[in-house]
Amino acid sequence: MNLLKVYVPGRNFPSVSVTGRSCHLNCAHCGRHYLRGMVDARRSLKEACLKPGVNGCLISGGLDGRLKVPVDRYRDELMELKREGLKINAHVGFVDESDLEWLRYVDVVSLDFVGDDGVIRRVYGIEKTVRDYLDIMDLLISENIRVAPHVTVGLDFGRIWWEKPALEILSSYEPDVKIVVLDFLIPTKGTVMWRAGVREPSLDESLDVVRYARDTFGGELSVGCMRPRGPWRREFDSRAVEMGIDRITNPPKSVVRRAQEELGKEIKLFKECCVM
Repeated sequence: MNLLKVYVPGRNFPSVSVTGRSCHLNCAHCGRHYLRGMVDARRSLKEACLKPGVNGCLISGGLDGRLKVPVDRYRDELMELKREGLKINAHVGFVDESDLEWLRYVDVVSLDFVGDDGVIRRVYGIEKTVRDYLDIMDLLISENIRVAPHVTVGLDFGRIWWEKPALEILSSYEPDVKIVVLDFLIPTKGTVMWRAGVREPSLDESLDVVRYARDTFGGELSVGCMRPRGPWRREFDSRAVEMGIDRITNPPKSVVRRAQEELGKEIKLFKECCVM
């Protein structure tokens, strides 16, 4: 509880998209927006990742018609990245047994976990269920592939209500699941949620989810990179650190100083994704 791990991926751990800006879906909270900020790796995964100073990468992208991020098409390059010693975090979509061969070259799978069937339909517009997510977790765990579930607080158009039951489900997967990542909805210009007037999630309700997660989940709890900036982030981060989170991504420097000087936290800095 006295150690705070701070993650600043930056250029040392780039996020790359194997689909460029393309995605089969048009999710209500994203609308393909976040693909624009990733390195386009369609031509070559090696060229995107094997650069001076890079120690690993997040391999991601949009979903294809199979509802997968098509990392399987880059299997040979993925193997080469591992031979070069790079760490790999992969955001993969709805993988199944046919993907196990290349998944073994991944250090950790980041899995967006949604704990309600209605939220899945409203936000992603697909006919998947909570059971489909759990099947992915069961498959990865059975094959000794590390999985880090991500819960996006406020994903249901800013409403916070399904997150606590989701955390209860994830806590039942201990000790196989050793880390849970909490992200927080960012109302993003041009998306369905933006046009609907959705605002950033309530600060107090968001912190209540952190408190519940800390009480419920016995593994490491991380605050991920997706959360509102500005005053919201400064206040949220400071209070979340007080609550005993283990990891945090891209916090304001003032929060890190306070954690060290006022809260007596030992700070360890990592230039990689928070699930590594």
